[in-house]
Amino acid sequence: MIKRMLLMLAVVVVVVASLGYYKTKQIQAAVKAHTFAPPPEAITTVVAKPETWPATMSVVGTTVAIHGVTISADLPGTVSQISFDSGRTVQAGEVLAELDTRQERAQLAAMEAQRDLAKINHARLQQLVNEGVISRMDYDKALAEQKQTEASVNEVRAAIARKTIRAPFTGVLGIRQANLGQYLAAGSPIVSLQSVDPIYVNFSVPQQVLAQMKPGHTVHFTSDSLPGHEFTGRINAVDSTVDPATRNLQVQATVSNPGGKLRPGMFVQVAVGVGDQQSIIPLPASAISYAPFGDSVYVVSDITGPDGKTYRGVHQQFVKVQGSRGDQVGVVSGIKPGDEIVTSGVFKLRNGAAVAVNNKVQPGNNPAPKPEDN
Repeated sequence: MIKRMLLMLAVVVVVVASLGYYKTKQIQAAVKAHTFAPPPEAITTVVAKPETWPATMSVVGTTVAIHGVTISADLPGTVSQISFDSGRTVQAGEVLAELDTRQERAQLAAMEAQRDLAKINHARLQQLVNEGVISRMDYDKALAEQKQTEASVNEVRAAIARKTIRAPFTGVLGIRQANLGQYLAAGSPIVSLQSVDPIYVNFSVPQQVLAQMKPGHTVHFTSDSLPGHEFTGRINAVDSTVDPATRNLQVQATVSNPGGKLRPGMFVQVAVGVGDQQSIIPLPASAISYAPFGDSVYVVSDITGPDGKTYRGVHQQFVKVQGSRGDQVGVVSGIKPGDEIVTSGVFKLRNGAAVAVNNKVQPGNNPAPKPEDN
């Protein structure tokens, strides 16, 4: 009886094991039959080619007038005449405005009368003192009175001149801030005046390039508000101290500005030469993946898959970038000439991803782009 039970149990175990093995094979075959391989990602590429770029550093600068002031009233008074229009170019010494001087002119007439009388008295006493009629003390008193009246006349004339407001230098006027008949206190603004040709450009550079920042060194400037224009200037001054917070150094350059295209306060892009020319590989800016742990690109190559077959895929390669020109970014290490670099579609790639190259439409790769709508 026991033998029959053991025999039946063994038969059941064999049957169950056979069914399990058969079912496992069925499931593996079904999974293998339904394995889905994602389609290759569509990308564009460019072949890496070395170029020689000048070693330049791009920084942001600010334009500053060589001479810039807000012209104001030196003495209080009422505006009696305005002789300028807003935004006009004026010459040094040109009259801009006049304040009412009727009271000062009346005082001047009185002072001149006293001065003339003092001169007459002085002349008379001089003759008398020569004849010994009066003492030398009376004569000295008359001479002092004459000098005092002359000084009073000059004081009133100076007050009248100070109420005639002139341009201290040649430049471009701003918007008028005073009106005819308006009473102005001492120091009240009338109009700003800026000398814009030539013009200063102030910018900061890291302390590491201090040795290259020498007076007379040539720098180049561009502005987004003036597309197609490049300005050339020369360094005229380097600050004597380094900012301890940023470790940057302030540099000032003088730029010729015919026509006053650059105005004080504008932001400009400054290209500063910081060494000899260097060999780099220019790539479109869209090819670079920027990340806190390092910048990288994707390189296209033939990759062998798990099944032993070869396909076109990509692998991520970390690079070092330095400088830019237009649409291009300079790569100084990490890739070599002849590598096929992904230029668009990098955001959807991963290491080992299959790709399909389609270069019918390429991203911008112009070192000096001129966009139509700027």
